[in-house]
Amino acid sequence: MSVQTVLLDFSIDPARLGDESGQKTVFSLLETVLKDYVPGLILVADIKIDGGSLKLLTGKRGTSVTVRLFDRGLVTVNIEYYKEDNEEPLISFKSAKLLENQLKKYITVIKSQAFPAIKRCLFGRYYSTSDERLLEYDIDAVVFEETSSFQKVQIVHSKSFGNMLVLDDLQNISEADLIYTETLMQRGKENYEGKEIVILGGGDGALLYELLKENPKYVWMLEIDDLVMKACNKHLKSICGHVLERRKGPNFEIIVEDCMVTVKKFLSENKKVDYVFGDLTDIPISEETDGELWEFMIGVLRAAFDILRPDGRFMTHGNGATSPESLEMYEQVLVKMKPAVTFTKCQAFVPSFLEDWIFYQIAFKDQSGDN
Repeated sequence: MSVQTVLLDFSIDPARLGDESGQKTVFSLLETVLKDYVPGLILVADIKIDGGSLKLLTGKRGTSVTVRLFDRGLVTVNIEYYKEDNEEPLISFKSAKLLENQLKKYITVIKSQAFPAIKRCLFGRYYSTSDERLLEYDIDAVVFEETSSFQKVQIVHSKSFGNMLVLDDLQNISEADLIYTETLMQRGKENYEGKEIVILGGGDGALLYELLKENPKYVWMLEIDDLVMKACNKHLKSICGHVLERRKGPNFEIIVEDCMVTVKKFLSENKKVDYVFGDLTDIPISEETDGELWEFMIGVLRAAFDILRPDGRFMTHGNGATSPESLEMYEQVLVKMKPAVTFTKCQAFVPSFLEDWIFYQIAFKDQSGDN
């Protein structure tokens, strides 16, 4: 069950909506056509507002229709109604297109557009890209949902991507996203055999699972949220194997606590490793490099280099390629780091993100050999 919201947008000659009389004439034409598609439709409110007017209509089955007329030549029509899963839609996308075409016959339209129904008040189907575009996923079930002390944890099922981890309503990884993990670790370009590695975060287990295939000497995975691991162990086995179930093996260990606690322990023991992976939060989208998230990210970055060997590397994900401003701010942070570091970056299209993602490889400047 859900609430269906059908949207139609029109652009017409602004002169036709420039005064109250013109708006009434245009609305009368719209109302005539709408009554053919929404049974029992009646006007219940006509409100004059700054820059135009707003009309509210109601129909059978609790349908509501709002028509907003802007004196600059824009008209929006929103049709909203309740629908059970086994019910036929009152306004399907096909009938919305027919409605759009019918309205165009009554009013001279410069341009128009009808959108498929937005399905609301049910399990999440809509997630945003890094540049805040709204994407609808073909999610047909919520497989797991609980809230830990840190976040809301969901595993949802997508017809296209399989099971998918969602944290606080942010899409994280799916069964179709091996390219994400392989690009993060630079598979085929970095040699992990015999190396000591720390993963900061990584609760889905995918990075640990893939790194262990490279025959490392030892991997420590530092994850704070046990619920994430339990959910992924049960519902995302295809990307994490059995590592989240075993928690410890001859060449790996999962430590369930704030990653900074173990990092500080390594520092006190003067322990150094070959690689540190940042598999925590994405680079924040903001106007300045301040605030809690930036402080956390910069703190993690500095801590990682405190436990890296001179020829070690910090490997991390950034954000979407369509968010260049945030990526540039992160790179400015890297430029100012002491001791100096250098970095390379690459990108890959991550299927369930539906966009290109940026990944960074960072090293001490005088040891990396990079420019």
